[in-house]
Amino acid sequence: MIYKRKKSWHLDVTVDGERYREALNTTDRREALAKEKDRIGEIKAGRVSAPAGRAFSRLGFIEASKIYQQEREGKVAERTTQFEAERLKPLQRYFGEWTLRTIKAQDVAAYQRARIGEGVSGRTVNMETGVLRRMLRTAKLFAVLADYPRAFPEHESEIGRAIAADAKMHLFRVAASKPAWMVAYCAAVLAASTTCRKVELRHLCWRQIDFFGRTVTIHRSKTAAGLREIPLNDDALLALSHLKQRSDADGFGGADHFVFPTCEYGRLDGSKPQKTWRTAWRSLVKEAVKQANENGHKAIAAALKGFRFHDLRHQAITELAEAGEPDRVIESLAGHLSRKMLEHYSHVRRAAKRTAISKLPGGLMATPPVSKQEDDASSKQKRLVTSQSTSQT
Repeated sequence: MIYKRKKSWHLDVTVDGERYREALNTTDRREALAKEKDRIGEIKAGRVSAPAGRAFSRLGFIEASKIYQQEREGKVAERTTQFEAERLKPLQRYFGEWTLRTIKAQDVAAYQRARIGEGVSGRTVNMETGVLRRMLRTAKLFAVLADYPRAFPEHESEIGRAIAADAKMHLFRVAASKPAWMVAYCAAVLAASTTCRKVELRHLCWRQIDFFGRTVTIHRSKTAAGLREIPLNDDALLALSHLKQRSDADGFGGADHFVFPTCEYGRLDGSKPQKTWRTAWRSLVKEAVKQANENGHKAIAAALKGFRFHDLRHQAITELAEAGEPDRVIESLAGHLSRKMLEHYSHVRRAAKRTAISKLPGGLMATPPVSKQEDDASSKQKRLVTSQSTSQT
């Protein structure tokens, strides 16, 4: 049957026990009847454009998420499909084979608490549950959506931390001290030398590295503005040389192999990117803090505590700003920077200039200058004294 809602016609029909309700996108009744007939024919022929309603809600979460992603391809931007694919991974691990119809609002709340307990930010949890909400809407589970838990508060994201030169050198000395940290160490050198994000480093292939031209070309980034070419300094080239030797030794130094290959069962696989080096990074930062405390460098230990891998990008940008590089140059190297980011680094640049100016020799104003009024009064007094001396003579 068709029915009218707010001047537009809608379809409500049951075929083989499955109910289909959808908009026909027309205000003309004759056209709606024709669309109803065509749509019922498509459903019976199995040419349903998108899984909806009961059929979709009865699928296991992993299968449903795969179908959801397939249906989204071509309808939204490629970057959006990549973003949702990343956000779905922790959801798939948590819900596994749960059918969509068995997921309740309290289950979503439990997922939120579990992710926060893992140290994930509220913003990330909100993005993940946002994808889940869209899947539940596709399944027409409006009762769950009505009781959907609130999103976590999203504080203004930190610009990032930058540490002093002595703390930075201490951190990298510790990172280079253990073979188990070699990959994290090289990744950190690249981040601090190029402004690259972790996702950009993880998806680097050897064909993107030009050792002779001393450049790296970023093909995958957080935004379209992040696709860029970055010059490589000596530190970055040395880090890449170490990684190339490692890949060549294992037979994964080909042009299409990843610079940071995944390691499965103790063996490298250059066809897949490494998922993360978070464990190694946290271990070496913890060790750096420990050693700084043992050596009595409390300020360095305090600066490094909780220092994130992503902070290395901000470290590089901050150092460029302090060196006086223009905003356009910094943004060209770093990719997209929000207005808030640029204002922050402009502030960093002003602070650096103020610090530099304060180092100029002082003492030039030890003797206060004579004002014009004082000078006029002094001249008048001199003329008066001269006049009196003349009259007495």
